[in-house]
Amino acid sequence: MTTPPVPHIEIDGRLPSTEDLVVPALYGGYGHFTAMQVREGRVRGLALHLARLDANTADVFGTGLDGDLVRARVRHALDGAGIRDASVRVYVQWAPGADAATLMVTVRAPATMPETPQALMSVPYQRPFAHIKHLGGFAQTHYGVLARRAGFDDALLTGPGGVVVEGAVTNIGFYDGTSVTWPDAPALLGITMALVEPRLPEAGVPSMRGPVTLDALSSYRAAFVMNSQGIAPVRRIDDTEFTVDPQLMKTVTAAYDAVPWDRV
Repeated sequence: MTTPPVPHIEIDGRLPSTEDLVVPALYGGYGHFTAMQVREGRVRGLALHLARLDANTADVFGTGLDGDLVRARVRHALDGAGIRDASVRVYVQWAPGADAATLMVTVRAPATMPETPQALMSVPYQRPFAHIKHLGGFAQTHYGVLARRAGFDDALLTGPGGVVVEGAVTNIGFYDGTSVTWPDAPALLGITMALVEPRLPEAGVPSMRGPVTLDALSSYRAAFVMNSQGIAPVRRIDDTEFTVDPQLMKTVTAAYDAVPWDRV
């Protein structure tokens, strides 16, 4: 079966009825989610995705979320879509007065990060409750739109004093020729970053957290962004140009490629 042209959506393990759609329609801005790439029914860092959903559900709604239930819902949605390679999102919402969270799983065509080096436009915005992958990201989306209108590929979120935080939908790392620095400002720890960061030292590239500011970007020779869709080099942030370092990208990509795939 070919990939469906529109997302396959299931809510609590079934195709949504009009009643089922009330929760995402009326309470769609309050909740959280995780996004994953599935290949042959497998996911890199599945345990981290499940841990994120559990922890964020506890933070937002005051109770945890059973990982086995999530896996069952994802498997059911993949079977319903009739595909094994996909972009999958799991949304967690909770209607007032409900006894349990609502789980919505969407299945789309698989996606990969664009291979072309990225140009980023810095914008003055930090996500609230940054450790939660929450819904309602109007500012992130709109800043991304504004960046693309200005000829960039996406936005780079920054705090007071030009502190670099994260990409609009990515984590970002900076390379000075010896080591990688990840901005230590409050940001979402993406699953891809969580998988790659501890593996870089094993590949001979020291990795650390530290402050990064817009006025000090010239002290780094290369940069890269990453999310669930993959990893891409950065060629420019505002007017600061970066070298695309093939060896660095090979090392970072190899560290990610070495992560085993977990069966959903």
